[in-house]
Amino acid sequence: MAMATTTATNSDVLVTTEWVQNHLNDAKIRLVEVDEDKKAYSEGHAPNAVGWAWDSQLCDTQLRDIVPQAKLEQLLGESGIANDTTIILYGDNNNWFAAWAFWQLKIYGHQDVRLMDGGRKKWIAEGRELVTDAPAVKATTYKAQRPDFSIRAYLPDVQQAVKAKAAQLVDVRSPQEYSGEILAPPGLPETCQRGGHIPSAKSIPWGKACNEDGTFKSANELQQLYGGQGIDGTKPVIAYCRIGERSSHTWFVLKYLLGYQTVRNYDGSWTEWGNLVAAPIEKP
Repeated sequence: MAMATTTATNSDVLVTTEWVQNHLNDAKIRLVEVDEDKKAYSEGHAPNAVGWAWDSQLCDTQLRDIVPQAKLEQLLGESGIANDTTIILYGDNNNWFAAWAFWQLKIYGHQDVRLMDGGRKKWIAEGRELVTDAPAVKATTYKAQRPDFSIRAYLPDVQQAVKAKAAQLVDVRSPQEYSGEILAPPGLPETCQRGGHIPSAKSIPWGKACNEDGTFKSANELQQLYGGQGIDGTKPVIAYCRIGERSSHTWFVLKYLLGYQTVRNYDGSWTEWGNLVAAPIEKP
């Protein structure tokens, strides 16, 4: 099967910092910052950007799950976002959590959502304006579509992929996590009982898809990065990390920047697999 390409172009899913600067006051655009460091937004953000908290507003705080539909509708409405609004997401860590928000918005069918290439890092490095006040927004009524879980992998999907070799697995964590040397990045609480990786998974850390300034690498560079390890789009791909955020970044790269036809994010990731009784793991 030849690699299928997406109908999206980079401009459909990526905008430059200059583009954002020129559209800060457009009524049909909503700029949203999503950071790992929850203090970053209050310390300074792009003008007219609203801030979303990844650990309370973009998840189900009772169940371990993505944000429920009603909660997302409320968040978008309170953020002044309508169904026809263009959402521009950006954040720290090369848009790690911004990509996670992007993935969830696509599950719920928002049509026009993009990432600001380079994220918070590039905006600040270029000396662009930062403000500390949250913008005044006019609330809307938002109605999400029925969730599309074709871009999400659940545990049975991964188990079947391992058993039948039906999909290629990409482990986007650090080499130390992949090898089992550590169970989680320093300072992060969600962990597991065992270290290692899912059998047959290739180690391609998520950050390798980015340049030093936080922008995404070119299509040719990305093809070499993933294709060099056999992840070329000829088979379905499942990306995973520890709790699903870093792997949403790789999901974005594979689906939208490389145009692979079938890419899913396994957000249960290693904290689910690494805690399973009798689940197979590999170590170098």
